[in-house]
Amino acid sequence: MGSALTFLQRYWEEGDEFLDRIVTGDEAWVQFVNAETKEQSKQWMYTHSPNKPKKLKQTLSNKNMMATVFWDRKGILLTEFMALGTTITSEVYCETLNKLRRSIQNKWRGMLTKGVVLLHNTRPHTAARTNALIKLFIWKISDHPPHSPDLAPSDYHLFTKMKVWLATQRFHANEELMDGVNKWLHNLAAPFFDEGLQKIVSWYKCLNVYGNYVEK
Repeated sequence: MGSALTFLQRYWEEGDEFLDRIVTGDEAWVQFVNAETKEQSKQWMYTHSPNKPKKLKQTLSNKNMMATVFWDRKGILLTEFMALGTTITSEVYCETLNKLRRSIQNKWRGMLTKGVVLLHNTRPHTAARTNALIKLFIWKISDHPPHSPDLAPSDYHLFTKMKVWLATQRFHANEELMDGVNKWLHNLAAPFFDEGLQKIVSWYKCLNVYGNYVEK
């Protein structure tokens, strides 16, 4: 509730200019062989069939990669991939933030001058080394409760859509997987990203339910 109140206060004071400054990012696992969605995996039957649709069993590969995606209301800023077994330490995360800063500088002239508000939902962001780098960048951190995916734009908006696209996709090599995910991300229209950040304003819903989780 405290995080929601802090965010809404800034939004009420600055309006859409506040959303213009937000850069958000998170991680998600992407698999080489992907399961169908619940609807896709239902067995089709005639309307008057006495049997209920049954979910088909599938044998899937466990091979996957972790995708780290940063974006703002205009589009994708940075995408990185890490193989299974790799740990995202504060050192690794700081390297990612340096790349993110360069990407912002190259793509959106003047954004760094206005001041970036970073909204991230990853464990390494709490490390002293990470916070020192963000302070050096003169970036502000948007307060976010840890392990709260229903309040994280990447989880409730971007990755939800990506999982639908990934359903039934099959990749045979690291480069094929990375290229496929990158192409899908960069083919998303700008209004999609703007909608994702506009949804943050709906954080007021958690105030109405005294801080309990909300689905939309």
